[in-house]
Amino acid sequence: MLFCLGPLTDSSMGVKGLQRFMDCACPQSNMWVNLKEMAEQHCRLHPGHSPVVVVDAMGCLRFWYTSEAWVHGGQWREYLQSLDTFVAAFRSHNIDLVFFFDGVIEQKKRDEWVKRRLRNNQEIAEIFQYIKAKASQPERDMFFIPSGLGTFTRFALKSMGLNTMCSLQEADYEIASYARLNDCMAILGQDTDYLIYDTVPYLSVNKLCLNKLTTVMYSRENLCHSLHLQLVDLPLLACLLGNDVVPENVVGGLKRHCLSRYTPHNSKPTKRKEMVEAVAHYISSVTRSYDGLRKIERSLQYTSTESLLELGMTTYLLPGQSSPWLLHIAPSPVTSQYENTMYTDQRILQFAKERHIKAESCTVYKVLNVREVDCSNTLEDELDTELPGQAIVYQPARQCIYGIILSAESKSQLETAKACPMVKEWFVYPGNMLQQPNLVPALAPDVPGGTPDLQTLWLTEGSEVKKLRYCTFLACFGLQDFAEELLPLKLSTAAVCCLLTYVTLQVNTISWEDLDAYLSQALIVRDKTADQLAQRKVPRVDSRAVHLAFLFVRGLSILVSANSACGFPFQMGDLMPWEVFDGKLFHTKYLQSHSGCKAEDLLERNDILLQEFQKLKSLINSICVKKNRDIQSRPRLHTTENWERPGTYSGRGRYHVAQPEQQLPAYCPYRAYRPDYQARYPQPPTPTGGRPQSSSGPYNRRPQRGPRWSGFQGSRPGLY
Repeated sequence: MLFCLGPLTDSSMGVKGLQRFMDCACPQSNMWVNLKEMAEQHCRLHPGHSPVVVVDAMGCLRFWYTSEAWVHGGQWREYLQSLDTFVAAFRSHNIDLVFFFDGVIEQKKRDEWVKRRLRNNQEIAEIFQYIKAKASQPERDMFFIPSGLGTFTRFALKSMGLNTMCSLQEADYEIASYARLNDCMAILGQDTDYLIYDTVPYLSVNKLCLNKLTTVMYSRENLCHSLHLQLVDLPLLACLLGNDVVPENVVGGLKRHCLSRYTPHNSKPTKRKEMVEAVAHYISSVTRSYDGLRKIERSLQYTSTESLLELGMTTYLLPGQSSPWLLHIAPSPVTSQYENTMYTDQRILQFAKERHIKAESCTVYKVLNVREVDCSNTLEDELDTELPGQAIVYQPARQCIYGIILSAESKSQLETAKACPMVKEWFVYPGNMLQQPNLVPALAPDVPGGTPDLQTLWLTEGSEVKKLRYCTFLACFGLQDFAEELLPLKLSTAAVCCLLTYVTLQVNTISWEDLDAYLSQALIVRDKTADQLAQRKVPRVDSRAVHLAFLFVRGLSILVSANSACGFPFQMGDLMPWEVFDGKLFHTKYLQSHSGCKAEDLLERNDILLQEFQKLKSLINSICVKKNRDIQSRPRLHTTENWERPGTYSGRGRYHVAQPEQQLPAYCPYRAYRPDYQARYPQPPTPTGGRPQSSSGPYNRRPQRGPRWSGFQGSRPGLY
């Protein structure tokens, strides 16, 4: 059950140094509140309206993920239980919840997004170093959110009947705006930007105690009183301290100057308290006008003609608000960013937009509208040369998904002999320094009769269309010729088979032992409760098993994207990880499988599951044989403190192999080239060096073509 948790969020979120200042040096800005009492007061002030808390869902993921096991791929049924507990605590006091998820990464914040991803890469590398050294999960201070948690949480909340929304712009702006316009009771999250917006009260999720329903409310009025500022000064304070729009290297010199003038000569100017107070003192000394803002801007280390402070401050102005520091009311960022759509069919675009806002689709609208998608870090071992990053493995499937979404334009360009449409990808994978997006061609999947248009897939009904949706979905993974074999299967089982077959065809180091672990856990997890899964013990942690676990989970998100693009041939619930995956269960099955454990033991002596296991394994093998993929047995060595006879499983958490560890060759993708494609899109040389030190903005980046991983550039699934 959720009770009180300490700070778990990224300390760089929001305004630099402001959170620490409020926690450590400005206690009057922190007010403990009882949400039940707040709700009662809200009802008195707004009779006939239920109290509503707007939840910054991405800022709450760490609070919701309470399982002690986080490195194995995710304890998804435990996570669902945690969400249930959270929602029930508010419902018990008749408090409604509205959940917002980030829908886009705005261009002005791309540089900060890249910095965080590269920092996360280092954190992930340290996690794998720890696993390899100690064969155990790192302590909680190295906690990393299980990959895909944000994607699947929105579907979990929707399945619970909760109001769940996905933003069309920066989520914190939409949250602040929605809360203010709808007279909501409060915002729940962990981002100091909510203190800067002139909106409803901001509540801390880090300090939330569910059993008491109490938390800390950060008071912007008390903060201003302490710093001798007015509310209209807070956006300027945020920009001068540094935030996602105004970077530290721009304001660092001015901050040091303010600190040197504010701090007495006989003291050490190192405390966050003095820095925030020094910048606030400087602001109060400047005339509150546009000329005053320009004067401040001339003091910054910034050579562009663009008014960075003005840009930063306008991001905090909600609809209808103005500032004495600015000349005019800024338009809503959503208007300027999305008014120039790249897709011409407005009916289809509007349909995709509505699904996006309702959090029913993650990728489609962004591809249709701006042709730019992104994917954050994944727990994968960059030093494992046998296993590529998930971004590389699933690129061919994504290209087919893009080809379906942009089918109308693809056909038009094919008729005019133009190049196929491109999609910009900001995907994190080993070796990618994210200097610019990868340009990935949208390729039409091999569907009999040609790729159907979105009008047919999305807005047409009938039995034939249902079959077409299913076949088109399979074509994304090169499996359209095996629809008859997959159709009789339960939908969630068919999804697993589709995913495992695709991964096996893409990655030639996937062995029978890996497939046995994947399949056995997918069958066993069906009848396991969250408590049963939580009690399962993992004797040791294997770095390769961790990598494979998250490769599978990321694959489920690709299934979700394909399902959305193809008009939902599957129910989304059939593609969710809590239906087909559990991290600790997979890990134990991986250790057993690679220790020579028999199939009946893998399936825990369940004859019915054993028969299904053998049937599915045979199906995957038959498809691979037809694709000329020969799956090998490659058991791996796992040492233990107490050795028993090799090739046995003691049943007490010790796993052994029947033969020595094999030295496997470096990863070589099992795919063929398309000569026509390679001629049109030749492989570029791999760039060297790290991220440029210059302060070039996101608009100045030059896109590059595709992930630079041998054998994946331009190839398509199922073409051998």
